[in-house]
Amino acid sequence: MGSGQVTDRQGPSFEGKHVTVAGLGVSGIPAAKVLHARGAIVTVVNDGDDARAREQAAELEALGVTVRLGDGATLPDGTELVVTTPGWKPDKPLFAAARAAGLEIWGDVELAWRLRGPDAAPWLAVTGTNGKTTTVQMLASILRAAGLRTAAVGNIGVSLLDVVLGEERYDVLAVELSSYQLHWAPSLRAHSAAVLNLAPDHLDWHGSMEAYARDKGRVYEGNRVACVYNVADKATEDLVREADVEEGCRAIGFTLGTPGPSQLGVVDGILVDRAFVENRQKNAQELAEVSDVNPPAPHNIANALAAAALARAFGVPAKAVRDGLRSFTPDAHRIAHVADVDGVAYIDDSKATNTHAAEASLAAYESIVWIAGGLAKGATFDELVAKSAKRLRGVVLIGQDRALIREALARHAPEVPVVDLDRTDTGAMLAAVREARRLAVAGDTVLLAPACASMDMFANYNKRGDAFAEAVRELGS
Repeated sequence: MGSGQVTDRQGPSFEGKHVTVAGLGVSGIPAAKVLHARGAIVTVVNDGDDARAREQAAELEALGVTVRLGDGATLPDGTELVVTTPGWKPDKPLFAAARAAGLEIWGDVELAWRLRGPDAAPWLAVTGTNGKTTTVQMLASILRAAGLRTAAVGNIGVSLLDVVLGEERYDVLAVELSSYQLHWAPSLRAHSAAVLNLAPDHLDWHGSMEAYARDKGRVYEGNRVACVYNVADKATEDLVREADVEEGCRAIGFTLGTPGPSQLGVVDGILVDRAFVENRQKNAQELAEVSDVNPPAPHNIANALAAAALARAFGVPAKAVRDGLRSFTPDAHRIAHVADVDGVAYIDDSKATNTHAAEASLAAYESIVWIAGGLAKGATFDELVAKSAKRLRGVVLIGQDRALIREALARHAPEVPVVDLDRTDTGAMLAAVREARRLAVAGDTVLLAPACASMDMFANYNKRGDAFAEAVRELGS
């Protein structure tokens, strides 16, 4: 499984090897430290040269690492390997120079994979445009309920390098992987993996939808037991068909409908498994009830089925799936119920930062006053609005690119009342919530599912969600 010249429990030494680390930040600094500790001659290059970068550079230079700020384009002389942070685009001149020199380019995930030892825990990997973090956390909860030592790691914010090189021993890891990370992880081979869904995202980084999908599909390469795909998203099944897997590895679908053989799905409010059972042509195993999923919105039930499929691929019993789902609590700002005010439910899904996530959120409710807008990141909104129009009682628009949503509403939902808030000050969210309250009637849902990034008005989606919750609490008081 995997590659790399493993010399001890924690992989190769890199003694005397000239390694260039591209970028500082949350993954570049640990990579530089790990490589230096293993005897590499490390040079870190970084585009930026601000106060934060200089502070980080000083920390590394104190260890004996060379840091070059303000020039991330030139490949240092003598480089034998490049290790990059995930955010650096593949078309960087430094990478072109590395490829021309015949050098390998690894990401931090690839480095972690190479450094794990022969007794390392297998990886159950999850990628997709939306739902990755929730699915990985559900998976870890199910694995823990089965009595396994595990952790939710990777793009979720827990460094794989720290986990692979730490003292704690694990039975299995639940690993969230972004398309960026997968692009730079050529030798990664998971026990089993899932692609939850595919929708246009990060196309400025990948260059095309085809390249984005191809990088997502890398998660299936070399899978041993199961490639888990979304029956409702044919592109994910196509990626399974294209993957080079180990002999005996199976394609396992998940669906919100009745499952066929080798699928998990839903029957009469029950999550059922027709994949990891004897005689799957005739038999099914009950796993949990839909009410065990928190919250039981359609896209979150899909997340639960994907997590269950990966856990079952690892041999987890049905009871652990139910117990793990029951004990799971989602992170903040993911379809979080804030309060009911005058018979109207206020839901915070600030994490819905693209159209695909917002579409899933809107599909969970019948009559909605929708708060939307922010930074569109090149997205278009016609398909989202057309699919959701019949559910909309009203819309309140905020943020820099709100006109794009307003124009889509005019084309596909001209009868829906729209409030366009032309302000970005700290009181804008309170104003938005007040306008939403004015439009809503008892039984409606006021839903913050912006379909846009937050950085035009807020530091991040967490701050945006916090502002919404605070505004709702002010209404209630």
